[in-house]
Amino acid sequence: MGHDRRGPNPVQPLTEKLWSKQDQHEGDRRRLFAAVAANIDAEQVLYPGSFVDIAPSFVWPSVTYVDADRRAERFFADEAGVAEIIDAHDPPTADRSVTFVAGDYTTNLGLMDESFDLLVSLYAGFVSEHCTRYLRVGGMLLVNPSHGDTAMASIDPRYQLSQVVIHRNGDYQLRRDDLDTYLVPKKPTELTPALLHDLGRGIAYTRPAFAYLFERVR
Repeated sequence: MGHDRRGPNPVQPLTEKLWSKQDQHEGDRRRLFAAVAANIDAEQVLYPGSFVDIAPSFVWPSVTYVDADRRAERFFADEAGVAEIIDAHDPPTADRSVTFVAGDYTTNLGLMDESFDLLVSLYAGFVSEHCTRYLRVGGMLLVNPSHGDTAMASIDPRYQLSQVVIHRNGDYQLRRDDLDTYLVPKKPTELTPALLHDLGRGIAYTRPAFAYLFERVR
């Protein structure tokens, strides 16, 4: 990543290996999160099912990561190495906070309810179903459709579609226009939580987007 890590606290080999694999499409997640950050007001971010994707910390000052994978736990335990990777992408600041919670996000995480501005759900299952309690009213859910959580949020009365994320030629753009043309299933289906759990995957839409931003309205 163009950063010399041979100083007094070098990044541990496992940390380097896991991050290199996570960032195999170099800078892609940073571009996604930067595009989102430019369009919403957020400081406190919660990322359940993050594995080792620390790209949100390149953009936001305070991020809490959650994962039950032992490799993620070992990754975040290398605090100096993680900080060095983040520093290579974003100048260090005194108020930056990186927190890791080792555990299953479907259980009580011991976090304060309605204390986060942004909830991230990417390829991690039904994050919104279990973690909306931690998102403040007026906060945003960033979710992609692969594992069904977009569909789950679309039928959750606590959420309203706010923007869609379009991915083209490596760039991400957020749009607010024609929102009623999104989230229309290709096959007419009565979506229910039970059905989505049975499917365990996303719904095909007539007009797909890479990801969606929902506002928590209640």
